[in-house]
Amino acid sequence: MSNDVVLTAALRNNLLSLQRTQTSIDITQLRLATGKKVNSALDNPQNFFASNALKNRASDLNRLLDGLGQNIQVIKAADNGVTALTKLVEQADSVAQQARDSLAQGQAEAKLVGDRDLRGIDDLTALAGIGTADQIVLSITDTNGSAMNLGTYGGAGAATMAITIDPNESIDDIITEINDIHIDTGTGIADGVQAFEAKLDASGRLQIRTLNGGNFSIEFQGSTNTSDAADLALASDLGFSNVTRLMPNGAGGNITGASAIKDAALTSFKLYENTLPVSKADRSDLLANIVDSAGNALFGGLNTTSDDYLISINGGPVQRIDLVDSTTSASVSIQDFIDDINNNATLNTQIRAEFDDVEGQIIISAITPEVESIEIGVSSDAAATANFGFGVNPDLTAGAGSANNEMETIRLGAAAEVLAELEIEFNNIRDQIDQLVSNGDTGYRGTNLLFGDNLTSFFNEFRSSSLETEGVTFTSDGLGLGDANFSRVASVDGMLSDVRGALEQVRNFGSTLANDLAIVQTRQDYTKNLINTLTEGSDLLVNADQNEEGAKLLALQTRQSLGVTSLSLASQSQQSILRLF
Repeated sequence: MSNDVVLTAALRNNLLSLQRTQTSIDITQLRLATGKKVNSALDNPQNFFASNALKNRASDLNRLLDGLGQNIQVIKAADNGVTALTKLVEQADSVAQQARDSLAQGQAEAKLVGDRDLRGIDDLTALAGIGTADQIVLSITDTNGSAMNLGTYGGAGAATMAITIDPNESIDDIITEINDIHIDTGTGIADGVQAFEAKLDASGRLQIRTLNGGNFSIEFQGSTNTSDAADLALASDLGFSNVTRLMPNGAGGNITGASAIKDAALTSFKLYENTLPVSKADRSDLLANIVDSAGNALFGGLNTTSDDYLISINGGPVQRIDLVDSTTSASVSIQDFIDDINNNATLNTQIRAEFDDVEGQIIISAITPEVESIEIGVSSDAAATANFGFGVNPDLTAGAGSANNEMETIRLGAAAEVLAELEIEFNNIRDQIDQLVSNGDTGYRGTNLLFGDNLTSFFNEFRSSSLETEGVTFTSDGLGLGDANFSRVASVDGMLSDVRGALEQVRNFGSTLANDLAIVQTRQDYTKNLINTLTEGSDLLVNADQNEEGAKLLALQTRQSLGVTSLSLASQSQQSILRLF
């Protein structure tokens, strides 16, 4: 075109050189501004995409790192729960051990303690309720429930021993006479051992206990033995109104007295089936078919629906427990008898009945510390016998007619009150274990390893590397801790075994948590280091060397200045034409 500017070759070369220099300056300035030598795929596709891949993996691992941090908190929360559970289970073990000690100590003796200060009384007959020739009648059964012969030196042995109150006799004289009673071991009283220890305690109350490990009964008889009021007055003035009851004797009369057993619960004979070969009874056996170890029938005359077993607590209202099924008119089974007691709204808040399948025994135990005595008996319109083996006079027989019931008052062993309180304490600990675990207190953000939840910790972005922390159910039931039953040695030993098994479970799971926590923390540290490695590798592919780029910019700026000067020199040949004008 006529208006095109014509550049010489020298000018054009210099101009192109300046343009390339400017382009290089722009690139270098961009690298300095961004700190990267590869800012897009156009700069270096291979490095750009390789760097992005490394960055993406680092980003994925960062998200996994957040999850690992939360999982660590879940495990720590569970570990705190394990620490608390360990203390609670150890506390339960301590309570059960106290029960074992109390049971062993309490079963060493049967004891009755009065409630009146008798110190300084030199003549008992001076008391309004005590008369000359009044009697205190004592008897003992051995550990097998058999009556033992009692007597004093120079006298013959008998199943009962009567202490007669003489004129001007003091309480100390009575104590001496009771302590003089010995047991005939088969070779005569002279070779026997002391049967009782009687004394006034620190408060002046009369205390009587056995020394042979057996059970004993005490009966208060006025001199005429015809007046219930006189018998009760005698018991009251000796301080035993708190333990004695007026009990029907099965023949239209009453007995004023009580029995004291060494056990903290009523435990029956070992029950057997009336079949050959002889075998231990089970829950389904009918009472009418039950015998003792010698084959003696323990129940008789059970033929009317009015045949009932009588139970009351601390002299309270008498509750009737069926001995005969009202539908079939046959005797009830062992399990039916136990269920009737446990379903009775008056009794089931104070006592518990159970059957020991191993020993073949029925056990009735107190579940509150308020239970001091249990009254048992038999009632029948005809005549019925029920001999479970409870107490000192276990062979209870009702006479014909509803008025001829027979009953016995049994004072539980010294450990009964303590054991009932310990059962309450143990069950409170069970409740605390349940509340700690099941209410989510040991969980974190909805995950509770102690209440059956599992936890998965992922260690790579592909979720192909992981650790499964399996949860447990550490409620009281999950740990195998049932309701406390401290009624006998076997049950307490069973509870101790359960508690120690639970403690081992908790400790073992604590070790598992510690191992899993260490693994997750190790992988957390490794992941942090790997993220740093990936990030560093990504930067090596795309980051610019600032020193190098700065030097390049300085060189390019110098080159640009030289190019401008060169362009000026190249244009001087054309500028000389101006001199012609």
